Amino acid sequence: MDAEELLKKYAAGERDFTAILLCEANLSRVNLSGANFSEAILSLTNMSGSNLCDANLRKAKLNVARLSGANLTRANLSGAILNVANLIRADLNSADLSECTLIRAELIRADMSNACLIGANLSEADLREATLRQANLEQTDLSGAHLRGTSLIGANLERANLHRADLSRADLRGANLNNAELRQANLSQANLSGVDLRGANLRWADLNGADLTGADLDEARLSGANLYGANLNNANLLNSILVHADLTQANLIHADWVGSDLTGAALTGAKLYGVSRFGLKADDITCDWVDLSPNGDRSQVQRFTPEESHNFFNATPPTVQIIIDRPLETDANFALAATYRQIAQQYPGLSSPPSIEVNPRRTILSFSIENDENLFSTAYVGIFAFNDAGLTQKNIINIIRMLQPQNNNNLSAKVSNRVAQLSIALTQIIRKMGEIKIQPALTENETTSRFFHAPTQTVLTNSSAQSLTIYHHPNFGRHLISLPELSKNSNAPAIKAQKFTLPPQSTIVDFIRSFHQFNE
Repeated sequence: MDAEELLKKYAAGERDFTAILLCEANLSRVNLSGANFSEAILSLTNMSGSNLCDANLRKAKLNVARLSGANLTRANLSGAILNVANLIRADLNSADLSECTLIRAELIRADMSNACLIGANLSEADLREATLRQANLEQTDLSGAHLRGTSLIGANLERANLHRADLSRADLRGANLNNAELRQANLSQANLSGVDLRGANLRWADLNGADLTGADLDEARLSGANLYGANLNNANLLNSILVHADLTQANLIHADWVGSDLTGAALTGAKLYGVSRFGLKADDITCDWVDLSPNGDRSQVQRFTPEESHNFFNATPPTVQIIIDRPLETDANFALAATYRQIAQQYPGLSSPPSIEVNPRRTILSFSIENDENLFSTAYVGIFAFNDAGLTQKNIINIIRMLQPQNNNNLSAKVSNRVAQLSIALTQIIRKMGEIKIQPALTENETTSRFFHAPTQTVLTNSSAQSLTIYHHPNFGRHLISLPELSKNSNAPAIKAQKFTLPPQSTIVDFIRSFHQFNE
């Protein structure tokens, strides 16, 4: 069958051209919509500008065919072979291209919106400035493909192979790249805001200047990746691997990277406002300075020596520990939870409950917080439920008063500023606590009452792992044992409990000076 005969039959109403052999024919700018060319051999055929809307080209062979500007909307090309085919500006909107082969095909500015390309092979295909909005490219092979400036908004690229693909300046907003292979891919200046990159392999990828705002990179592999100047604002980088990654001047404001491996990474000039520095692995990093300003405008720059940068990125979470000299029992646990819940409802600063460790003799409540500057205020609130609250809170107030300028003139200006900030924060807490009304939940029974009246010890640990004991009940740890040889009438001298005294002023100053967020 030649081209002329085919067109005559189509004009006569025939639509079934299954398995025909029609190579090198000229079918340009003709109407063949709805025709059935399944398993046809149409290699080298010229169909440029033709109307193939709703056509069935399933498993057809179209190697080196010319389909530029063709209308292939809703066409069935599943399993078709279009190697080196010319589909420049072709309309493939909602077409079925699943399992088709398009190796080195030309798809420049083609419209493939809503198309199904599951399992298709587009290795080294040219898709520059093509439109693939909402397209399904799950497990598609795009290795070495040219996707510069391509629109992939909302596309599904889960487990797709994009090894060495060029996606520079591509628009991937809201795309699904879960577990995608992006090794050595070029994503420079690409828009990846809101993209799902969980578990993706981005080793040695180029993300220079890419927009990853709000992207999900949970457990993504980014070893050796170039993220110079990338925008990772509010990104999720939990447990990601960033070994030897270049994050120079990257925007990480409010990013979450707890559990990430930053070994050997470059972080000079990174914007880190609202970023936790706890739970990281950050050995051998390169970082001369970071930007801690809220807007990333370098109004608050912190410079480092190599040792200081290591300490900054390997900080320990500031912790308030309240140790109760009695094991926690069920009723007391219920009362404790109820009390902290009431406090949290009126004081959001204690919104996270403490972790609780119970052993046969004691109970340890641990409050992990984000900033060293909140240590004293958290302790002031956290002890509220216990009989030792008054004495502990009094000690906290006295520690801050001890360091006031009128009581000490030997503090540096920077330490004095730190003390002033702590004093302001504490004053606000005292005022707030005075307004909090707690319903009694502590004395429902004898067991509960004994727990909250037990001796306590309160210890602060800052992000430099330095500890400061701010209260220690005189009878804490004094579990007297009745010995047979000691009777009530014994003349043995009584062991006196030692009253707790505040730490030396020098110890308190060193503790405050080592606060990480206030490094000199």
